[in-house]
Amino acid sequence: MTTRRDFFRNLAIGSAAMAATPAGTLAAMTAAAPPVNRDAFKPFRISMLSYSFHGLVGAGMMDIFHFFETCKYRYGLNAADLWNGMITSTDDDFVDKVHTALEDRQLVVPNIAVDGTTIIEAEGEDAAKHRAMQDRYLQIARRWGVGFVRFDAGASRRKDSKEIDGWTDREFDFIVRRYRELAQYAHDHGFRTGAEVHWGPERCWVHMEKLIKAVAHPGFAICMHFGGWYGTPEEILAAEKAAAPYVAHTHIPWNVCEDPNLYRRLAVLRDAGYTGYYSVEHHSGKNEYNMVEAQLGKVKAVLTNWNRGEDGNINKNNF
Repeated sequence: MTTRRDFFRNLAIGSAAMAATPAGTLAAMTAAAPPVNRDAFKPFRISMLSYSFHGLVGAGMMDIFHFFETCKYRYGLNAADLWNGMITSTDDDFVDKVHTALEDRQLVVPNIAVDGTTIIEAEGEDAAKHRAMQDRYLQIARRWGVGFVRFDAGASRRKDSKEIDGWTDREFDFIVRRYRELAQYAHDHGFRTGAEVHWGPERCWVHMEKLIKAVAHPGFAICMHFGGWYGTPEEILAAEKAAAPYVAHTHIPWNVCEDPNLYRRLAVLRDAGYTGYYSVEHHSGKNEYNMVEAQLGKVKAVLTNWNRGEDGNINKNNF
């Protein structure tokens, strides 16, 4: 551990040594040092879900265009992870305006998290409305160049159903068929769609794994909401590791960003060959600018540590 006194003492020694170094030696040192390879720099694959600002949205203090400005100019991000609560219209005119705003700011959209329609609702009451909404969001995703679109599978309609109970056979068969239809469109147009570790049976790895294997389509994947799995802490960590090969996107909440083992939990994705975005999600609805900045900082620190060839443990040597 380095104290402030040690730091300034070492700094003084270093300064004195530099002053005593002959100019010719410094020139030789400079010539021998390899230049910075600017071409090797790539933006961190970090984003934040726009739901993180749902408090400001509810207060009428943020819209999707303000969110883009926040991503680009407040946080210096190259991506905008969208919650459809901020997509206030699906009409062509609005979709075109958003497309222009993304191009102007050179932002990519790694994900759209679609609430308000679950896969299971595409079979029940108002099925046509829900199927049309799902189809429309895939069309929008194609227009905006989105990487992944999340639709929750939905909870079982069985009376007194619990997450761990899963879906009925009939429900499961329909969910699989509908996901395959959506996945085929996504795959045909260069992106993926699927479920999230969010609510209902999707939170149980046994059911999510069954769903993944049943859909069995290259256009289908999942969004890993860290900490969202059902079970004991040990079971949650085991589920995160088991699910990693199937993950196209991720949401990282406050408590996971604060976990001293954040670097180990994110590493299960890295080690599985994950190439998507590490996206944070904030939930409190309060002090959102600062809280989101803190979460982004934690994740960015881990990725920076990895880039330096270290293990990502940002708590090491801190006091």
